[in-house]
Amino acid sequence: MSWNPALSPGNPDEIGMDAIETLIIPRARDLGGFEVKRALPAPQRQMVGPFIFFDQAGPAEFLTGQGIDVRPHPHIGLGTVTYLYRGDFHHRDSIGTDQVIEPGAVNWMVAGKGVTHSERTSATARSGPHSLYGIQTWIALPEEQEEMEPIFENHGKDTLPEIEAEGINARLILGHAYGEKAPATLYSDTFYLDVTLIPGARFPLPDDHEDRGLYITEGSVMIAGQTFEAGQMMVFRPGDKITVAAGSQGARLMALGGATLNGPRYVWWNFVASSREKIEAAKSEWRAENWGQGLFDLPIDDRDEHTPLP
Repeated sequence: MSWNPALSPGNPDEIGMDAIETLIIPRARDLGGFEVKRALPAPQRQMVGPFIFFDQAGPAEFLTGQGIDVRPHPHIGLGTVTYLYRGDFHHRDSIGTDQVIEPGAVNWMVAGKGVTHSERTSATARSGPHSLYGIQTWIALPEEQEEMEPIFENHGKDTLPEIEAEGINARLILGHAYGEKAPATLYSDTFYLDVTLIPGARFPLPDDHEDRGLYITEGSVMIAGQTFEAGQMMVFRPGDKITVAAGSQGARLMALGGATLNGPRYVWWNFVASSREKIEAAKSEWRAENWGQGLFDLPIDDRDEHTPLP
C-alpha cells in the first residue's frame, strides 16, 4: 500500500456537466432470483476505451446448496476480467485452468482465437448460506491479438497495487494509473480501479488515458453540483481534468478506460470480433460440437453439459 500524491484532491465544481459525454443507466435482467445490471454495451456507447462489456452481478443471497451455474460457453476476440466484492466463482476452462476466484482477486482470461469456460459457485460456498456480488467485464482485443492462443491468469488480492490518499483507497485491477502497474498481461492501454471513498472525499480520475468512465456500485458522487447514485455509469469527455466528490454515505466506484481501438467491434452472444466473418466462423464451430477437433473444446473437468448456440 502506498500514498500517492497524484491522487491529491481537486475541486469537483471546476468542471461543468458537459464534461459528462454519456450517462448510462444499466439494463437489469432477472436470472431467477439473481439480478444482473449491464452497462456496456449501451445504445449510446459501445465501449469505454477497450471495455466492451460491463456487468454488475448481484448483490444476491443464496441458501445452502444454491448458487450460480454458468455452463461451459465459448468466447473469441476478448479478455474477460472477473472481480468480486463477495462470494466466489469456480472457473474451469478448455486450456486446463481450475481456479476458484475470491473477493479482491482477479481472474483474467484472454480468449484470443477461441476458449470455452464455465463459472459455478464453489462447493465450499454452497455448504452454507452465502452471498455474491461482483463485476465482470470484457475487454476487446486489438486486431493483431484476435487470433492469439488463449491464456488465463489469476492474481491474488495482495498482488494488486493499492493506493491511498486523503479519504481514498484505490486498488489497481488492470493496467496502469497514478504511476502504478497491475500484474495482468494486457495488449492495449488500459486502466481499471476499485475505488472506495469516505464521505466527502474527492477523487481525481487519471488524466493520462484517452477514454475514461466511472460506474458507481455503492453510495453516490457529486459532479458539478449534481448527484449520481449507485447503478449509473458516466463516460467523460477526453482531455478534461475530472474530480468527483463522494456523497454523505461515501462511495464505491469502478473507474475504467484506456485507449480507443482502431474501429468498432461486432458483438454477437459471447463473441467479439473486428469482422462479421470471424463471428460467423465461431458460430459454425460451436454449433458443430467437434470438441477438441476444431476451434473449441470443453473444460477438462466440466464436460457433461454446455450452453447451446442461441
